Amino acid sequence: MIPSLRAEFNAGFEPGHYAELYRRVETVAGTRAEFRLAETPVFVDRSFLEGLAETGERLLHALLGDANYLRAARNAIPAGYCVGGESASPNFLTADFALVREADGSLLPRLVEIQAFPSLFGFQAALSEAYIGAFGLKGCGYLLGSLDEAGYWDLLRRTIMGGCDPETAVLTEIDPWHQKTKPDFAITAARLGIAVVDIRDVYSAGDQLVYRNPGGRTQAIRRIYNRAIADELVARNIKLQFDLERAWDVEWAGHPNWYFLVSKFAVPWLAERPEFAGVVPAAVFLRDFLEGSGREKLQAAGVRLAEGRNAPNEEILLKPLFGFAGKGIEFGPTLAQLEAIEESERDNYLLQKRMQFEPTIETPHGMTQAEFRILYLWPDGGRLQPAISLVRLGRGKMMGVDHNRDLEWVGASAALYPGGSAG
Repeated sequence: MIPSLRAEFNAGFEPGHYAELYRRVETVAGTRAEFRLAETPVFVDRSFLEGLAETGERLLHALLGDANYLRAARNAIPAGYCVGGESASPNFLTADFALVREADGSLLPRLVEIQAFPSLFGFQAALSEAYIGAFGLKGCGYLLGSLDEAGYWDLLRRTIMGGCDPETAVLTEIDPWHQKTKPDFAITAARLGIAVVDIRDVYSAGDQLVYRNPGGRTQAIRRIYNRAIADELVARNIKLQFDLERAWDVEWAGHPNWYFLVSKFAVPWLAERPEFAGVVPAAVFLRDFLEGSGREKLQAAGVRLAEGRNAPNEEILLKPLFGFAGKGIEFGPTLAQLEAIEESERDNYLLQKRMQFEPTIETPHGMTQAEFRILYLWPDGGRLQPAISLVRLGRGKMMGVDHNRDLEWVGASAALYPGGSAG
């Protein structure tokens, strides 16, 4: 954190600037964000963000280079969701980090989770620009690597579009215009010239996938920018009009299998790698905890477990492997609760050491915690590149915007660094 910029921002804050932030975002998106935007960006050294980005890359490449891990992860894909035509590498990656205070007083980043699924690439660029414009923060930058604004959108376009004509590319989601992420869909569609389509309206015609455009004409799809979360498809028991597992004559930007192959499933594997001991929190699969050596692994990593079946284990979290946006997380589960999970469901959960986010952002409402997400792009035939960061500010148990909605100076935010350019 950069104390001088924080103090200057807090001293000069005016409610009118915050209203202008919303106005600018709404102007670009054509719709209002239905989740809370924080009153402030976060000011950090660029080297801090680049360090997080480098760590995330190391974690991903460790997973991709581990044949045993990939085999196990593929076997964990739920029945009916192993999609044909898998790409050689994920097009998108996000790596979330907490800042944790160590026993020696040092403040270090720790992995929260890693996920090969697209995030708010369009919205986050617009939000970062809006902070700079609304609060007069010219001279601050937000993009990573060597990217400027034009380079960022070119990289995003190449990753999403491949070599396809915009007319034949679509962004798919479940009921997209009623999702909270609709501002991101609108920004992305406008910049790239692609349609936003409810995945339930996609159907097959021969070997192709098609949909009816607003004019009622059948339009063939060549490339899908997939934003439909498999977890929601499963939870809502949605039956698509095409066989998801079949290899259709279509390209996926963000092949659905990578949602499972690089996910929370990776955390127990990474936790056992000695080179990541200072980065990845202790974690084990639920079945290993109840039936194997998982309990001993957590204790060896310094996790204190409760005595008795009904006492809460305050130092661990129960997480569904493929839940999204914090869904299904249980704080301090008791042994009785864990044992009550049906045997057939135990492979779908992990137990992870609970991290205490260190409050590092000084606000008029007190010290506030920040979670940093690094967003990466990997175009077909190219290389993985960190592109932009995303920040969540919170003072509640969890960092997602849904869990801090009644507070101020929390919510969706951006990381800005001095000496950069907005593009």
